[in-house]
Amino acid sequence: MRAEVQTFVADGPLPDGPLPDWDASEEDIDRRDQQLRAIARPVTGEEAKALVSCFGRDDCYGVAWTLLHLIETGPNPVLTTGPGPDSNEWHQRLYDRAVNGGLAP
Repeated sequence: MRAEVQTFVADGPLPDGPLPDWDASEEDIDRRDQQLRAIARPVTGEEAKALVSCFGRDDCYGVAWTLLHLIETGPNPVLTTGPGPDSNEWHQRLYDRAVNGGLAP
């Protein structure tokens, strides 16, 4: 796994953005966005699977969409079974996109 991906994954899930109890500063969000944009496309299957763990509770001012699109540059699908009713909305969205694209049953 490339160093840029390891660094991003090591920092954990994206911080919460515009929720009432948000805990991210503008600097935190900018730093994570810059880390994410430093990862060259496409990602490997191993990297895509590791990146799936980095979704937070919301869209983090659009950074989650960048993460989703980065994951989709790797071998698809990353999620081959439905994530379940209590799953992160981003995991569900990633799975639904694979199903809609004919990549998952």
